[in-house]
Amino acid sequence: MAKTILVTGGAGFIGSHTIVELYHAGYEAVIVDNFVNSHPHVIDRLEKLIGVRPPVYEVDLLNKDQLYEVFQENAFDGVIHFAGLKAVGESNEKPLLYYKNNIMSTINLCELMSEFNVKNLVFSSSATVYSPENQMPVTEESLLGPTNPYGRTKLFIEEILKDLYQSDQEWKITILRYFNPVGAHNSGLIGESPRGIPNNLMPYITNVAIGNLEKLKVFGNDYDTKDGTGVRDYIHVVDLAKGHVKALEKNKAPGVNIYNMGTGRGYSVLEMIQAFEKATGRKIPYEIVGRRKGDMAVSYADVQKSNKDLDWKAEKDIHEMCKDAWNWQSNNPNGYE
Repeated sequence: MAKTILVTGGAGFIGSHTIVELYHAGYEAVIVDNFVNSHPHVIDRLEKLIGVRPPVYEVDLLNKDQLYEVFQENAFDGVIHFAGLKAVGESNEKPLLYYKNNIMSTINLCELMSEFNVKNLVFSSSATVYSPENQMPVTEESLLGPTNPYGRTKLFIEEILKDLYQSDQEWKITILRYFNPVGAHNSGLIGESPRGIPNNLMPYITNVAIGNLEKLKVFGNDYDTKDGTGVRDYIHVVDLAKGHVKALEKNKAPGVNIYNMGTGRGYSVLEMIQAFEKATGRKIPYEIVGRRKGDMAVSYADVQKSNKDLDWKAEKDIHEMCKDAWNWQSNNPNGYE
């Protein structure tokens, strides 16, 4: 019988792509999502891609009673926990909202997992947990020290999960620290659909390319990088989704394991613009503006540990990331709206 995985935030950008990869790998999934950062239409698209309609509960993880009912009605073999607020800039403006939402929801989830004896968790963390003082590339052992409340919520949750394991050593916990997920499913049916002006570079670029936004704002060109713009490790969302399936498969023995999820190389903002223009033939007008609070100059991953332990490697290159992101945006000018 297929194993059933609870996916919190399963209608979101990374969550929806992971649902597809779970079904391809022979799992079944139940989605819990409050649709604050996602869209109900995602479920229709998922049905087209996987041939079945995954069960969906519109539940906020802060509502423990409603979440209890989800556990009561289903038998789960594991949980992939994506749900959370994720905008770095907004977290600086509304830190309490981020602490309450991201941390309390995770505590509610873990309490119910414990109560129903589902002690198998893959947690969606972030490269924002790392300190800007690190030499690049960062390994899983690099210095931790987030520069914004969003990153701190991720780090606090990691610490909570480690304490949880120390208190009950039946838990199997894998923490995945993502770098910068971009791209979309090559069908063009699912992709990134941010509300309002995007916080991340790729959807900002694609929204300029489609004409929804006039030009791209490049935050700072005075960083100590080859062209002065920030450098990031971009990973295709499908590669990242496959990484979650690998993490589930390897989550066999009790313990807490932490892995970076990236490609192991960085691209600057200007290089990303050039790569996008080359892949799509669309010109991207941009203007340089001041740095954004909490942004690091350079961040890219050492991925040897995840390559080796999880038998996983990011396979899609920058050209595919740009091509798939544009395919999604051009087929869905307004995202899922």
